[in-house]
Amino acid sequence: MPGREVLPSTVRRSPDKAQRTWAKTHDSAVETYGEGERSHRTAFAALKHSFEKVGDHWEQKGRKGPSDRQAAGGGPARRAPTAGGVDANAPKDHLLEVARKLDVRGRSRMTKAELVGAIEKANNRSTAEARGREKGRNRR
Repeated sequence: MPGREVLPSTVRRSPDKAQRTWAKTHDSAVETYGEGERSHRTAFAALKHSFEKVGDHWEQKGRKGPSDRQAAGGGPARRAPTAGGVDANAPKDHLLEVARKLDVRGRSRMTKAELVGAIEKANNRSTAEARGREKGRNRR
């Protein structure tokens, strides 16, 4: 199934370049691994190299590169938790700016690791709300 037809909702709400990155990588991964979870994970890994999740969509990062320990490590033998699209390798000032956009309370007193967790939680909440709004529109 072509990547454009199975774009996750967070990618659909993102810039065209993010959509193209995800779809192109997904299509290539399907040729290699077949349709399924592995192709989706591969597409998200490529997306996270240039984009970060902010709220219910993906935004271009200021720099290219791995977004967290899992992305920097290699292969399934080195599984580490991901940061859910948060650019955990970004400077703390950048994380504070993202937290400000998402109205994360108490952000100025948080450590870098706490900011990553709070941003991830805010992103998940924002995505759930957006999906709920989409569901409501589809029922009409």
